[in-house]
Amino acid sequence: MKHGILTALALATLLAAPAWAGDKPSAKPAAGDHASAESRMEVLRQKLKTDKRYIVSENLSLTDKEAKAFWPLYDSYQKDLEKLNHRIGAAVATYADAYDKGPIPDDLSKKLIKETLDIEKAELEAKQAHLARVEKALPPNKLARYAQIENKIRALIKYELAVEIPLAE
Repeated sequence: MKHGILTALALATLLAAPAWAGDKPSAKPAAGDHASAESRMEVLRQKLKTDKRYIVSENLSLTDKEAKAFWPLYDSYQKDLEKLNHRIGAAVATYADAYDKGPIPDDLSKKLIKETLDIEKAELEAKQAHLARVEKALPPNKLARYAQIENKIRALIKYELAVEIPLAE
């Protein structure tokens, strides 16, 4: 079971990689590639939604009572994360459009920095609120394990974004 989460996360990463595959981050994408990138992001979102639930269920070993209390909380949190993911997607799309046109203007750079910081803050607040609710449904060891699973999956998603998004000029 110890290696189960690592194997599942590695599998999820490998399965997600084709959805993100494309030009090297240092190469400027051709016009129209952003629509294709959005399509790949949607495929990844759907795949991750299914795989993530599987990974969580396989690694928590919930009793019936715990499962009855946990899964509605999990679903609610995933909806919150979906809203944050849409904000991230919008910021990425804004950046990509500007990147295609050349150096990112100073005013847009400031706006994007503020938005990404706001998203990070909202994500932390959502996580804190969610874990406070889950703490009432799960024993501490399962709460910690669940928090680790969520953190690892979010880290993988952020890593994929970091790899694919080219540095500003």
